[in-house]
Amino acid sequence: MTFARLGEPGHEIPVLRRGPAAYDLRPLTDDIDGAFLASGGVARAAAAAAAGALDELPDAQSLRVGAPIARPGKIVCVGLNYHDHAAETGATAPAEPVVFMKDPSTIVGPFDDLLIPRGSVKTDWEVELGVVIGTQARYLSSPEDAADHIAGYVLSHDVSEREFQLERGGQWDKGKSCETFNPLGPVLVPAAQIDDPQALGLRLWVNGELRQNGSTAQQIFPVAHVVWYLSQFMVLHPGDLINTGTPAGVALGLPDHPYLRAGDLVELEIDGLGRARQRLVQA
Repeated sequence: MTFARLGEPGHEIPVLRRGPAAYDLRPLTDDIDGAFLASGGVARAAAAAAAGALDELPDAQSLRVGAPIARPGKIVCVGLNYHDHAAETGATAPAEPVVFMKDPSTIVGPFDDLLIPRGSVKTDWEVELGVVIGTQARYLSSPEDAADHIAGYVLSHDVSEREFQLERGGQWDKGKSCETFNPLGPVLVPAAQIDDPQALGLRLWVNGELRQNGSTAQQIFPVAHVVWYLSQFMVLHPGDLINTGTPAGVALGLPDHPYLRAGDLVELEIDGLGRARQRLVQA
């Protein structure tokens, strides 16, 4: 059982997926958002499906796949969170999580076009495990409390413009918040269906060439630590998205810096969370 949103931008239909079938969730909720997650929506949807109370959405296979969650209140990102990625960029492994924010309007569907910003010469890829918050997390006592506040996991593409990020004023947000810079999905997988978020393989290809091939086992700060840590500095609300960092293999860390160009095709996947694909288009 996974969750998705199908249809044109701004008009997505919330669905529950079981195998190839997609079941219409509109009798239960207007959208897959913070309100749905906070009100026990995952369990209610599962119960409704088990009772045969949901209708299958006709022609679901012909509909655009949108991001599996509605626009969150915030996207919080953790940088340099893989040992190999920190090493390839020449950075020392951080003593505490490196945190930055990303504009929530960057979220698009997993197969939508990805726009290269005007003036960009260093648009880069980053496959990441996304964590979706299910209940409010505020001053958690320990990392062990984090699991109670996670609704599920999602494949996230934290696209970056390295010149904007690193050479244009010394702060990261504007290199991370360009239009379409966070393709998400295809599905939201409930947390209970992921046995161990620290044992997931992540892979990314550019024009068919494998560029990233890592595992969340290499995270410097695991998911539970990240959620606990962030709750000490901000309130995490239902529906918020946390991008937990990327493994080695980004263009910034490769010798020839093969940054993305119009016409390139990026494909990415995470074990158990599905596969996505984006074509690069000039803005």
